[in-house]
Amino acid sequence: MSQPVLEARNLARVFGEFKAVDDVGFTLNPGEIVGFLGPNGAGKTTTIKMLTGLLGPSSGSASIAGYDIATSPIEAKSRIGYVPDTPNLYGKLKAQEYLRFVGQLYKVPAADVEERMRPLLDLFELTDVAGNYLDTFSHGMQQKVAIIGAFLHDPLLVFMDEPTVGLDPRSARLIKDLMIGYRDRGKTIFFSTHILEIAQTMCDRVIIINKGRIVADARVNELRRMRGDQSLEDIFLELTGGQDVDEMVKELADGG
Repeated sequence: MSQPVLEARNLARVFGEFKAVDDVGFTLNPGEIVGFLGPNGAGKTTTIKMLTGLLGPSSGSASIAGYDIATSPIEAKSRIGYVPDTPNLYGKLKAQEYLRFVGQLYKVPAADVEERMRPLLDLFELTDVAGNYLDTFSHGMQQKVAIIGAFLHDPLLVFMDEPTVGLDPRSARLIKDLMIGYRDRGKTIFFSTHILEIAQTMCDRVIIINKGRIVADARVNELRRMRGDQSLEDIFLELTGGQDVDEMVKELADGG
C-alpha cells in the first residue's frame, strides 16, 4: 500500500467565536479524484487554505507526502499545485512571463517549462495571446493561466477550488479531461464544486462537509449504494439539510 499523498489530522480553524472548521481529518491517495462538497459557508475554502499552507490551523495538522505543511513548508508546497476560486495573478506580467516565473519558483528547468507550457497553452487556446499582459485577460482567461501554472511543475497533488466557475462549457470540459488524464497518471486531484453532476460523474470519492465537520467520506458508488442508489444530489441534500428547501418549494408550488 503506497503512502497517502495527504494526511489531515483533527484540523480546526476558529475566527473569533465562530468555528469554521471543526476536527476535520482524512487522507488522499495516489491516483484518485476527490470531490470536496458542501454548502456555502461549510468550511471548504478554509480547509483548502489550511491544507495548502495559506492559513494556519487553530489546532490539528496536515502533511503532504509525509512533510508537515507547517514545519516543512517548502518540501510540502513543492509537491502541490493550487487553483484558487478567484485567480489573483500578476497583471503586469505577460502570460508566458508569469508561467516562466512559476517554473522558476518550483525550480523546473527552463527547457522543461517551455516544453510543458506549449501544449497547455495550445489546449486552452491561449498561444496567440501568451505574449499579452495578464491585466488585459478576462476572468476566464486568467483562470486558464492559473490552471496551467498549477500543473506546470507536475505536482503529486493539485488543489482546485471551484475550477470551472466563470468558464465556458468547452473550457470546463477541457479542465475535466485534464483532471482525468492527470489522475490516470497516478496523480491526485482534490477539488471543491457546487456542481454535483460533475462530482458524480468524475470523482472516485467524495468528502462532504457541513457546518465545519465531515459528514461523509466514501467512494461515489459505495455512498450511493449505502443510500439506496440515490443520486449524489439527493444524498448531499439529505446530509446537509437541503431537503428542507425542497419541502418549502413543494409547499409553495402546492399553494401552501
